[in-house]
Amino acid sequence: MADRSLRGMRLGGQSLQSEEGVVFSPRMTHTYLCSTCGKETEMVFSAEAEAPETWECKFCSNEAVLMIGSEPVVLDRAEAKVPRSHWDMLLERRTRPELEELLQERLDYLRARRGQHKIGA
Repeated sequence: MADRSLRGMRLGGQSLQSEEGVVFSPRMTHTYLCSTCGKETEMVFSAEAEAPETWECKFCSNEAVLMIGSEPVVLDRAEAKVPRSHWDMLLERRTRPELEELLQERLDYLRARRGQHKIGA
């Protein structure tokens, strides 16, 4: 029965809407040049959108740089932020002597607890 109700129409294959009266947003084409393979990649963005400085090259998948006129954009490569480890963050809050004192207190507590546990068993 389901076969008869959908006969002659492909689901999702065709749109029943027309493009009459549709106003498309303004668009701009930006060109990106890959320094690895030397090929250009053209991308279309909304005229209101700011084009990113880099884009993945569609030929070699490396980084391509936005071209303004015939010159590539100068990339601002600020120093990459080095991730802080837990140890670095701990040293920001406590001094090394404080950490050694806390470690010794904790070791003493654990040793005392272990000694009591063996006696009680």
